[in-house]
Amino acid sequence: MTQIVAHRGASGSRPENTLPSFAEAVRADSDVIELDVHLSKDGHLIVMHDEDVERTTNGKGLIREKSLAEIKKLNAGSWFSESYQNTKVPTLKEVLDLLVMRNFRGVLLIELKTDHYHYPEIEMKTATLMTSRLWPFKHWYCSFNIYSLDIIHKLEPDTQLDLILSTSDKKVLQALDRPYIEGIHPKIDWVLKNKATLPDLPLAVRPWTIDDETLVKECVALNTAGIITNFPEKVQQYVKNARNKPNK
Repeated sequence: MTQIVAHRGASGSRPENTLPSFAEAVRADSDVIELDVHLSKDGHLIVMHDEDVERTTNGKGLIREKSLAEIKKLNAGSWFSESYQNTKVPTLKEVLDLLVMRNFRGVLLIELKTDHYHYPEIEMKTATLMTSRLWPFKHWYCSFNIYSLDIIHKLEPDTQLDLILSTSDKKVLQALDRPYIEGIHPKIDWVLKNKATLPDLPLAVRPWTIDDETLVKECVALNTAGIITNFPEKVQQYVKNARNKPNK
């Protein structure tokens, strides 16, 4: 079964990493919803991809140098479409509340954004929130930073962990060296380059970021554990098409 992973929510049709994007991912019946977490200056878990706010808001500067109050003043939707001019940057708690309210029953995939800057205690703060109650959905963690996964494993030894990579074989070896790493999330280029050895790899593989039907067919033929996509609803249909017309 190939899981559909909604990358930053349904980020192809809504502003990424916002409540509208996550709500759409739930509506599209995504198996997994992925998001990115940083820490604000005053220690709040902020959901955004970049270390700075410039690309996806009307502000400037680093998340770690802004308070939650300052971040909440930003417009996080107009860069995508004027229809989302009232969209704000969410906290992780706000996303969790939305998923509960929308009756999400899949998996929340939390990417710890520590590959460029390792926020002090981000793993502890995230684990504390995620273990503060029983959620009606599962949660997993992923990161480009293997050391963040080492830390989160000590805090939540039973939670699934995945290492993200671009095309680095060294990172694959790092994952293989740690029995608690369940899988890897490589760039699709790595998957296409390693097609021959993929069946023997003892790790789940969920490539990113796939919005194209031809690449979806490749992933289905290779039996990847998941497909990370900006368009979960569209890719769901591509997967169905690929299963109905298998590659010869």
